[in-house]
Amino acid sequence: MRAAYIEETGPPDVIRVGDLPIPEPGPGQALVRIRAVALNPFDLYIRAGTIKAPLTFPHVLACDFAGVVEKVGPGAARFEPGDRVWGSNQGMLGRQGVAAEFAAIDDEWLHPTPALLPDPEAAAMAMVGITAHLGLFHRAGLKQGEFVYVPGGAGGVGSMVVQMAKAAGAWVATSAGAPERVELCERLGADLAFNYKTDDPAARLREFAPDGIDVWYETQRQPDLAVSVPLLRERGRMVLMAGRDATPALPLGSFYTRDCSLLGFAMFNASAEEQGRCAAEMVHWIEEGRLKPVVGRAFPLSAAADAERFLEANTIGKAGDLVGKVVVLVD
Repeated sequence: MRAAYIEETGPPDVIRVGDLPIPEPGPGQALVRIRAVALNPFDLYIRAGTIKAPLTFPHVLACDFAGVVEKVGPGAARFEPGDRVWGSNQGMLGRQGVAAEFAAIDDEWLHPTPALLPDPEAAAMAMVGITAHLGLFHRAGLKQGEFVYVPGGAGGVGSMVVQMAKAAGAWVATSAGAPERVELCERLGADLAFNYKTDDPAARLREFAPDGIDVWYETQRQPDLAVSVPLLRERGRMVLMAGRDATPALPLGSFYTRDCSLLGFAMFNASAEEQGRCAAEMVHWIEEGRLKPVVGRAFPLSAAADAERFLEANTIGKAGDLVGKVVVLVD
């Protein structure tokens, strides 16, 4: 089978595309014919060796996928050959990735793909969608009628947060750095979308939510808590899911006196059962037309290294050329 893999960690130049043996599904696994793969910053960190992950070389890239079940191993009863599936959590914690024509995946990480959802979009919603759902509902306990703010509403996680919060009946504000991105945020359903480069974010948010923000879903790697914490409502919650090297100052007096909370989490700490509950509600919203993944740029499998370079330039490098997700088309 054709696969994008590495034999060592390093820059995108270490990525190879070539033939590897088709894996055999073990107990509780399904062999999935991969149709599309979505890339995440996490994939860049594993490839670069920034995250010290247990890797078996050759290591196939990528965590998020969509495809069709080819066959099932002993004891795998949730899906049958021919079923369309999507999911995440591959390529980490000792598991092989999915940037290949086939992948053997524990069936607890598989979710049914809605009939009308194309595979690239199914892959694109995997990690970012589950991350958004975990943060909003599992960690922050978002309630109907609350006020939510998420910076970067045109990005992978941000676009999911905007749509999910609206689906749950919240008032949603977001920001972006270009007019076309602001327009996309409005199309996704944001009640307030503004350009953080030309507007005063604090002033816009105070106007939007005079009593403060109930749930601030922080997507930036270097959050400015001195700005954001005072904008929280009494008992407001801030969700943190990025910024491994960040050491922001915390305005303690504004924080503890109003019973505010900082809620950190990493998606891969959630169990398959917890993530499955997220996926089930995501599928429900997809079928109702209330959730739509955003694919920003697609690459063929043969250009997997270019795909990672592009994502790296737009995340770590902040090039600003990406709206939505980077997808690799396998088939």
